[in-house]
Amino acid sequence: MSKSADQRQSGERIRFLEREGKRILLVDLSKCTAREVEETTHRVPDVVTAEPRGSALILTDFSGSSFDEAALRAIKETAVFDKAFVKKSALVGILSLPREFHNEMEKFSRRDFAIFGTREDALQWLVQS
Repeated sequence: MSKSADQRQSGERIRFLEREGKRILLVDLSKCTAREVEETTHRVPDVVTAEPRGSALILTDFSGSSFDEAALRAIKETAVFDKAFVKKSALVGILSLPREFHNEMEKFSRRDFAIFGTREDALQWLVQS
């Protein structure tokens, strides 16, 4: 894949959605390889830290993704790095993640991540203040 195609795909995987007048950052990691998870995750802080502190609403979809040690480390590091900018975070598709990873991620980042079965349920929760 060419560099411009990589950048285009990354841009499609990290994008804002409008829901009930609120901007929600979708981090779509669904059906990604471990390398794609790692590379996309490393781009998230550039977007999140451009938002006002304590304001970002984030929905991350892990459905059907693959993970390796580097991808898991990137997810944890990103969760710490952008913590000050995040108001609420919702996760979908975490059955793809190793079972203990969710607790480890919360402990490492000192953030709470709500878990949902569908994007729709996560979006509804995110727009509630």
